Amino acid sequence: MLNRLFGLFSKDIGIDLGTANTLVYVRGRGIVINEPSVVAVNQKTGQIVQVGTEARKMVGRTPGHITAIRPLTQGIISDFEVTEEMLRYFIQKVHGGSVAQLARPRVVIGIPSDVTEVERKAVEDAVKNAGAREVFLVEEPMAAAIGVRLPVQDAVGSMVVDIGGGTSDIAVISLGGIVVSKNLRIAGDRLNEDIIRFARDEHKLLLGERTAEDLKIAIGSAVELEEPLEAAMRGRDLVTGLPKEVIADDAEIRRAMRHSINTLITTIKATIEATPPELVADIMHRGVVLVGGGSLLRGLDRLVAEETRIPVEVAEDPMSAVVRGTGVILENLDNLAEVLVSPGYQRAPTL
Repeated sequence: MLNRLFGLFSKDIGIDLGTANTLVYVRGRGIVINEPSVVAVNQKTGQIVQVGTEARKMVGRTPGHITAIRPLTQGIISDFEVTEEMLRYFIQKVHGGSVAQLARPRVVIGIPSDVTEVERKAVEDAVKNAGAREVFLVEEPMAAAIGVRLPVQDAVGSMVVDIGGGTSDIAVISLGGIVVSKNLRIAGDRLNEDIIRFARDEHKLLLGERTAEDLKIAIGSAVELEEPLEAAMRGRDLVTGLPKEVIADDAEIRRAMRHSINTLITTIKATIEATPPELVADIMHRGVVLVGGGSLLRGLDRLVAEETRIPVEVAEDPMSAVVRGTGVILENLDNLAEVLVSPGYQRAPTL
């Protein structure tokens, strides 16, 4: 009875709870929120100051008593209370108005493929405490595959490489389940760290995290480019302590990220090696699909194709693939219940 009452005031939502960004899909409306997974907290009072886009603007620019926190690390919750507050903010933002306090939506949320039972329970509890009446968990590579409309329920192999902010998920899917998967703690954030380390070691220059990410987007690449790119690296000189600017080119940034990218390629190869031969034949025919923000790195698809000798394509709008998948599941829970990793979903009775 209560569930039916809450349903009147609630909108079912799908969430891609990412290390870098959180995206929210509302049933019947599509993606309505795409904001950074950042929360600004006043350490004196414990109060939340800002969430999402406004909080990200504060990173590296806050006074001592305000801290801009990323409550997820490498795809898992590192600060439970802040994650709960961030989710509550997004759920209430979706509903808005006077009904926000009464909203108790059903939520489908993506999780990395290798999370432990404890980490899985932490996600479920955080979403419930934030206001959800029911929580359904789905592994992110499965959600991404559904989001890009791969035939995940058919007896055919599909391979997805989801390169996010904190983790990369590599999975081979068939008959509604993940046959082989590997989760790697190398993704967009690691590439940013590589650039920061390179600037420090090679140029004695201290860069901020946002500056490193901007450099990666502006001139980063996985293969040699036909036309060289250049950009200014601005930070603090570690010798003098004064501001310093160095002009970097794409070859330097590529060299900085080379080790991490090679590790990603090696893991993709290892996943293919562990895949049953019939499914490998399907993948050779159908190709590998890259999703997630990291897939937008220039030439990465070309490098993966050269190293694996399998066709590779970057999905359309790769950053929203996971949340689009949660949306498809929301719209068709009865038929896609088998892809959920959380027990407890009851099919609607047939009449």
